[in-house]
Amino acid sequence: MMADRPQSVETGRNRRPAARVRTLVRGWPRRAAAGEQTRTLALPGRALRVAVRNGNSRWAPLLLCNGIGARLELLQPFVDALDPRRTVIRFDLPGIGGSPPPVIPYHLWTSAPLLTDLLDQLGYEQADVLGISWGGGLAQQFALRYPNRVRRLVLVATGTGALMIPGHPRVLRHMLTPRRHHDPDYATSIAGEIYGGSLRTDPAHANGLLHAAPLPGPGRGYYYQLLAAAGWTSLPMLPRLRPPTLILAGDDDPLTPVANARIMHRLIPHSELHIYHGGHLDLITRPKPMASLVEAFLNSQTGAPGSTTGGPPAGPGRRADARRRIRRIRGLVRRWAYPRPRQQVSPTRADGPGVLPVQINRGQVGDGRPAGLAGPGDSRPSRWWRRAVSLV
Repeated sequence: MMADRPQSVETGRNRRPAARVRTLVRGWPRRAAAGEQTRTLALPGRALRVAVRNGNSRWAPLLLCNGIGARLELLQPFVDALDPRRTVIRFDLPGIGGSPPPVIPYHLWTSAPLLTDLLDQLGYEQADVLGISWGGGLAQQFALRYPNRVRRLVLVATGTGALMIPGHPRVLRHMLTPRRHHDPDYATSIAGEIYGGSLRTDPAHANGLLHAAPLPGPGRGYYYQLLAAAGWTSLPMLPRLRPPTLILAGDDDPLTPVANARIMHRLIPHSELHIYHGGHLDLITRPKPMASLVEAFLNSQTGAPGSTTGGPPAGPGRRADARRRIRRIRGLVRRWAYPRPRQQVSPTRADGPGVLPVQINRGQVGDGRPAGLAGPGDSRPSRWWRRAVSLV
């Protein structure tokens, strides 16, 4: 059921938030004109700059969750490549773009109600949700906490938070500050290194993407996003993810190695994995093929446009299999971190007639490390690493 949609926020400070929300809901037109409208909506405790491209009211809207420090304009190429009949909702996170910074920092564990409040304000009971990079974590948390409000879930170039396979430290160090959003020359110089894909050969394209809007770059809001992801992980909860999920990952993504997508696909019931040839920002640099993949998934039989039901719950067999895989991964990590002591020297043995007995050292590999762990100088990978790779 569609509700009246809210109008833009007034900037006066003397009005209470509750009164402002009542005014907003009365002021939004029931039938918006064709095209896209950008407004600042008052939500409980904060305000968000929101852009809505109106489409067919029978189709579930697509809610886009952006990456760290990125304004909603960054997703414009992808929005233009989507079916024009699909309603698309974008927003600037608190402290990013046109959204004012929050009074106090927030965390991903508690950010899911932000999306429910946004959908309530816009009058939508359920939506398809797409999250890219940092926004993929927000989309996962939203789908885990409010599964009935997510019809289908799309995760692009994202991981599971604190418990994931990270990128190289020389790449991640560029993510500690928002300098690339303020300095075009710096963005061009590091684009290929941190985003990969086509930006390795055309790094100047990143400058046009990150600085497409006239708004100033992120400041305090960027560090709030970094703080929001500290300690957050979805890995233990992925087997409980109910909505049908599409996972898109690039084979040349320095920030989020493709192994993370394989792990998520193993753990998420009703998930599909598509590995494309590209990098971290191919959703924007190559919007047409990526939009075709997303549209095909959203329009598939179990999630056709107009259907407002969520995906079927995960079957007990798939859940049990996912739990077994998690236990195996935990066991491998535990064996690596706390190797059991082994017998230092085995009994002598003879390899055959006429061969002198030899001493077999089972406890050390030459430099005092346990034999189950292989270091940089060893010629073959250790046993636990081969088994961990076999899981993904």
